[in-house]
Amino acid sequence: MNEEKTNLETGLTTAEVEQKIAAGEVNKAVDDQFKTNKQIIRENVFTYFNLIFLVLSILLVVVGAYKDLTFLPVIILNTVIGIVQEIRAKKILSKLNVMNATDIGALRNGKEEQVPIEKLVKGDIVLLKTGDQIPADGQVIKGNIRVNESLLTGESDEITKEVGDELMSGSFVVSDNAYMQLEKVGKESYISKLTIKAKAMGNSEQSEMVRSINKLIKWVGIIIIPLGIALFSMSFFVNKMSLYRSIVSMEAAIIGMIPEGLYLLTTIALALSAVRLARKQVMLHDMKSVETLARVNVLCVDKTGTITEPKMSVEKAVPSKNYQGDLDKVIGDFAQNMPADNATMKAVHSFFTQHTGQKASSILPFTSVNKYSGVVFNDHTLLIGAPEMVLRDQFDECQAEFEKYAKTGYRVLIVADYPGVLTEDDSKLTKPVEVYGYILLTNPIRKEAKATFEYFAKQGVAIKVISGDNPVTVSRVAQQAGIQNSDAHIDASEIPENGYEEALQKYSVFGRVKPEQKRKFVKALQKQGNTVAMTGDGVNDILAMKKADCSIAMASGNSAAVQASQVVLLDSNFARMPKVVNEGRRVVNNIQRSASLFLVKNIFSFLMAIFSLVMVINYPLQPSQITLTSAFTIGLPSFLLALESNHNRIRGQFIPNILSRAIPGGLTDMLAVSILVVAGGYIALDHNDVGTTATLLLVAVGMMVLYHISAPLNRFRLLVMLGSFLGLILAIIFLHDLFSLKMISDKAIFILVVLFCAATTIFRWLSRILDGIREVLAIFDQKGKNMTFGEFKEAYRRGRENKIE
Repeated sequence: MNEEKTNLETGLTTAEVEQKIAAGEVNKAVDDQFKTNKQIIRENVFTYFNLIFLVLSILLVVVGAYKDLTFLPVIILNTVIGIVQEIRAKKILSKLNVMNATDIGALRNGKEEQVPIEKLVKGDIVLLKTGDQIPADGQVIKGNIRVNESLLTGESDEITKEVGDELMSGSFVVSDNAYMQLEKVGKESYISKLTIKAKAMGNSEQSEMVRSINKLIKWVGIIIIPLGIALFSMSFFVNKMSLYRSIVSMEAAIIGMIPEGLYLLTTIALALSAVRLARKQVMLHDMKSVETLARVNVLCVDKTGTITEPKMSVEKAVPSKNYQGDLDKVIGDFAQNMPADNATMKAVHSFFTQHTGQKASSILPFTSVNKYSGVVFNDHTLLIGAPEMVLRDQFDECQAEFEKYAKTGYRVLIVADYPGVLTEDDSKLTKPVEVYGYILLTNPIRKEAKATFEYFAKQGVAIKVISGDNPVTVSRVAQQAGIQNSDAHIDASEIPENGYEEALQKYSVFGRVKPEQKRKFVKALQKQGNTVAMTGDGVNDILAMKKADCSIAMASGNSAAVQASQVVLLDSNFARMPKVVNEGRRVVNNIQRSASLFLVKNIFSFLMAIFSLVMVINYPLQPSQITLTSAFTIGLPSFLLALESNHNRIRGQFIPNILSRAIPGGLTDMLAVSILVVAGGYIALDHNDVGTTATLLLVAVGMMVLYHISAPLNRFRLLVMLGSFLGLILAIIFLHDLFSLKMISDKAIFILVVLFCAATTIFRWLSRILDGIREVLAIFDQKGKNMTFGEFKEAYRRGRENKIE
């Protein structure tokens, strides 16, 4: 890169920054999740189904069927509500993003100031510290740092970068400090180009629910055009009906097949969910994460920052039995020469304030690979780090000295002297060390941790504690926090390359885990069919967070982890997690229930249209009659039920779940109306009798479906049902002309009563069968090929008897 150099003493001036902004040389992210207001309006107005409804409306106006335009206010209202809610949600979340934007130190006007990453400009001089994510492409102009480029290359090696070396956006600083000059920002940066490429490859990151709804809508969109043409052609050309009757009956079938409110309901529910979580100090980088979290059955957590408070404190230093010196002052000398650039060193600096004033010739920064840091005095190096990494072959002979402290929950660091000079390029320990003593550190357990883990245990979510600390220490802390099976622990270094799946089945606590191993744990869990969430607050968590189905970061963690995550706990309080999971369950469960209501109408209309074509008869209903049943047995109740708290566990897959609830109603509707149409032909019922009777049958079955998916009834659901029923009665009494309802004959009333009784029996019978099948599919989803025939029979019986777990 050959760019104009910025003055290292002053950085950019305000005038230069404004000039760069005017030229568009700003570090604006290309993957901003927020749409403009124009985009939101365009996407809600110019939809495929809105185009279909426009064409249908024009056809009805042409033939003068104005009262059959009753579906239009619903479509317009749906569109307006969608636009308003999405813009409102966007404003709230945009404010939240601004409030919680990641800042970084930049040199401007001769002073260092904190600047949001997206407001950096080309030519800015940025100070990089341990844990910072590199915000744009550039090069080191002062100092040297070790960086991890694993997010770009997939390799977890730590690379030293010196003056003149290039730095790539998306990588992060592991240790040391340096100044860099930004040379490629915004869409010109490497990470942005990768993002654009990924977007061009398509969006595979959609949640199962949104993906399923998109599939449904796509297939409906494909089917309705040829089916509509066939229905019109049969009515007009074969049955010789008038243009008016042919268009009206064709449109009734088409309108019945379109799930016009389902996608809108999903979009609004997810947007409102994000807003509700924002008010609870939870920010979503990705909307789909709400649903994913609701489906999680394994949660991987680190000890520090999740089970315990993110702060660390030194309890005391314990000299080795063979050491006679002043251990506190030795550690004090170490602290005075080593920068406090992580939580451990901050705790050491705070506790060990006495020192001899000895100056180091160089230092060896801590790395997540070595797990120790060092200070070089003349011809020897004083080390502080993980006992097994520093001691190596000497571990067994010293273990008895410090193991007792680890078992009581302390994190133990060893203080040892190495007879040689270590450097960043040559940091491998090859000689025995002299042990001076041990530093005992503690992280206080979060007061709400026990209740949080009890909640997950009740919900059937397995907890896997994956930490870089001693497994005995981690196990003890996990037991104090009430994590199930936390006495089963293992040192991750003992796990063979092909043994991760077996280890995950046996153990719940894993200590001495290296960064690349965390990712392997997540992959192994996913291979076993689990939906995995990963929490983290450090750079060593990022690889695993990226691989997990859902990643959760603490805002108190470093900026790289926060940026890599899908969910950010703004107050770094893990106790928020049950609320996030409950919010996801509320959204998914309520949308599943509402989708079932919508599909009843769609299944009926599709089957009825096929029946009409096969029997060469006119579709028996009118658009206004479809609107009446949709409004009070689908639209109103689905909207109200979506407001209800619903924290039940999500079981099974989205499509089987909604189809199992919708098929009984749709099939019952079709059978009842088909029999009515055929019987009407034999006893000479006129068109109005058939249309009104069919509408009343759909209303009756619609209320049965509503009762079935609302069971067991509580006060709120009962009020929703009564409100819907009352709305239907009032509409039939006072707006019967608008909805094309006429007084029916005695023969039609008799058929209505007979078919209603038959429909009740058919619906109950079909519901029990489908509930049994749904329960079988839910168990199969959990156990796969391991499901036995006995479990199959028991699941089917439980589903039929409505005794679902």
